[in-house]
Amino acid sequence: MAVPSTIRPSLLARFLGKREPGSPEFLRAQNLTRNTGIGDRIEIAGTAARRNKGLLGRKGLNAGEGLWIVPCEAVHTFAMKFAIDLLYMDKAHRVVKVRHAVRPSRISGALRAHSVIELPAGTLAATHTQRGDQLQLDRFSPQPE
Repeated sequence: MAVPSTIRPSLLARFLGKREPGSPEFLRAQNLTRNTGIGDRIEIAGTAARRNKGLLGRKGLNAGEGLWIVPCEAVHTFAMKFAIDLLYMDKAHRVVKVRHAVRPSRISGALRAHSVIELPAGTLAATHTQRGDQLQLDRFSPQPE
């Protein structure tokens, strides 16, 4: 059965988070164990709409960018156009699992995780981030452009 065309745009908009109120929030992530910066412009996906949208529709991530999905134990890369690094953390922001350069059309998870940061492929290798490392996450509001 076909869905009337008048319904499709609103369902698509809801799925892609087009109606999400307010401006996105960001954080800076630092690996305290290794004294390295993980990212300085990581968007927070803390609502259902933002978690559902994730990185879908983006063509890539620039260095320093990412997406913190909270709460989250597993992610998929279906319909994505680029590989990403995955950093799973517990509630205390201790790294419980890392995955490097996860290609499109994959599933990854960590049952002990409370949240995950999606980063440009190569970020975790460049920062030597490993399981057991302690992260610090600092929220900030970006300056208007």
